[in-house]
Amino acid sequence: MKYFSRSPLSAVISFSLLLSCATKNSTPSKELISQINLKRGELISCGVSNTKFGTLEFEMSCSTEEKKDFNLAVELLHSFEYDEAEKVFAEIIDKAPECAMAYWGVAMSNFHPLWTPPTTPELQKGAKAIEVATTIINKSTRETAYINAIGAFYHDWQKLDHHTRCLNFENAMEKLHKTYPADKEAAIFYALALDAAAEPTDLTYEKQKKAGSILSTLYPGAPDHPGIIHYIIHTYDYPGLAVLALPAARKYASVAPSSSHALHMPSHIFTRLGLWDECIKSNLMSVSAAKCYAESAGFKGHWDEEYHGLDYLVYAYLQKGENELASDQLKYLQTITEAYPINFKVAYAFAAIPSRIVLENKKWPEAASLSLYPTDFPWKKFPWQEAIVHFTRLLGAVHSDQLDSSRSELTKLTQLRNVLLKEKDFYKAHQVEVQIKTGEAWIEFMKGDKNRASHLMELASDMEDSTEKHPVTPGEVIPARELWGDMLMQMREYENALQAYEAVLQKSPNRFNSLYNAGRAAEKSGNREKAAFYYKQLEAIASSANPNRAELVAARSFVAK
Repeated sequence: MKYFSRSPLSAVISFSLLLSCATKNSTPSKELISQINLKRGELISCGVSNTKFGTLEFEMSCSTEEKKDFNLAVELLHSFEYDEAEKVFAEIIDKAPECAMAYWGVAMSNFHPLWTPPTTPELQKGAKAIEVATTIINKSTRETAYINAIGAFYHDWQKLDHHTRCLNFENAMEKLHKTYPADKEAAIFYALALDAAAEPTDLTYEKQKKAGSILSTLYPGAPDHPGIIHYIIHTYDYPGLAVLALPAARKYASVAPSSSHALHMPSHIFTRLGLWDECIKSNLMSVSAAKCYAESAGFKGHWDEEYHGLDYLVYAYLQKGENELASDQLKYLQTITEAYPINFKVAYAFAAIPSRIVLENKKWPEAASLSLYPTDFPWKKFPWQEAIVHFTRLLGAVHSDQLDSSRSELTKLTQLRNVLLKEKDFYKAHQVEVQIKTGEAWIEFMKGDKNRASHLMELASDMEDSTEKHPVTPGEVIPARELWGDMLMQMREYENALQAYEAVLQKSPNRFNSLYNAGRAAEKSGNREKAAFYYKQLEAIASSANPNRAELVAARSFVAK
């Protein structure tokens, strides 16, 4: 990391001089390569099978000796094993520094398009790798196009925002795909670029459907290609589309069993479709692999992929009514004090897991007193995630008749939303605004203004439905429309409440609370047939759950009659 401690001006001058020398020689010098600060080390594999990441063939002009390693690196890249991919690309560079596409691979390894935007060091590394690649003369026109395409993402990274640079990458990959229509990898990376550039507010899913068409066409001819099968899952990870990815979801873990992300990723589709048993199995394997990876890599702390899997695991347990198993995961999480890397996934899990457990079970006093954990975590860097805890505290306070506390939490949410607006993170600011409107609604309800409360909850529900959930989360900590249904139930507007719960189930099938409350609302409105329908669904998904849970006792009693 010595390079990043230099002054920016001296670093630029030094790197420019080295590039000038490299241009004359075509083969980059060791000193120039060292400036990229490549990750190196032995390949770590912790899945259920050693070094099995799928099958692909990427044509490139480097030596035959490097081709096998290059294919492995791209396989890792397609399963988002970015650190391991960079290690393999670095090994190729060490053996064959004139291999231009290895530098392309380093730049791609620091992009991670469907996760959080790259950090400044990652952007610096990717940009430098591309600069070096452009100095190498011995590369094909096609390889130059690949390098220029990812270069379009890194170009002017200090000035352009992440989404604009994703659009630039999409446009460059579209051009590459059209120029080389028979190039399978170009088509696959173009599909990935479409997904990365998609707007979360576009509920027509135009770019995703275009990506899905490309990938679905390729899939029959390459059923074990990790990129095709992985990106099909991401492409269709939306309500109404998820069923299209179910075959891919059920196969991906067997295609790339050595990747902890490949073990987890199918659970995105299982969650969308309410297939809780498959979701649980997927994340138990993923969490186990992530623990192994952290130990093997020598991390000081638990790997971020473990936290990600734990959040999905807890969510699935709660939807099956398995409170004890969900609580066990929370107890385990609270034994963890260090994470690597400290990022948005880790922050989200720390905030969402305890919030889900108290909110889904309506443990209002516990919700009102929920605290940020760990206390020494850099929460100021993650205002969206911190807002989840304050939202939980607000709902707990207002349902415990602590109006002063609920107003205080509402003020804190407003402050966090303003921070996000200042950072121009409009998507996350919008999500916090939904929480603010929800909080205002329940405060008004507890004050007695039920009409205004219902209006605000309807507004919050529509706002939440106007954007898609972030891929980091299996779902909102509690859906706004489900909370609106709860409010309507208290107002004895049972038919309207039923409509609200049914709308939630359309978007999130087999949610425990929406199933139970849809049955309750139907029962209260005199529709016994529909009540039995929802109660039976609840029984089916929670067949192995604690039979003493009050909702299940009530549902089973009704069905028995």
